[in-house]
Amino acid sequence: MTDSRSLDLRGTPCPVNFVRCKLTLETMHPGDQLDVDLDRGEPEEMVVPGLRDAGHLVVVSGDDPAWVHLQVTCGG
Repeated sequence: MTDSRSLDLRGTPCPVNFVRCKLTLETMHPGDQLDVDLDRGEPEEMVVPGLRDAGHLVVVSGDDPAWVHLQVTCGG
């Protein structure tokens, strides 16, 4: 059984948004899913590669000009 969680980090500055994602993912198991809403710009540019570098699968979606939705699958 997989776990699914969500974080709304719109308005949260860097690097706090990345740290919150990382801490949440550390409590999850491989295959669990984390949904994250995140501001575009620097937060998106920093968080997405950071999570991928940490071994997580990240799918970016959303067409809102102000924020983006991340579907993160925990890589363990």
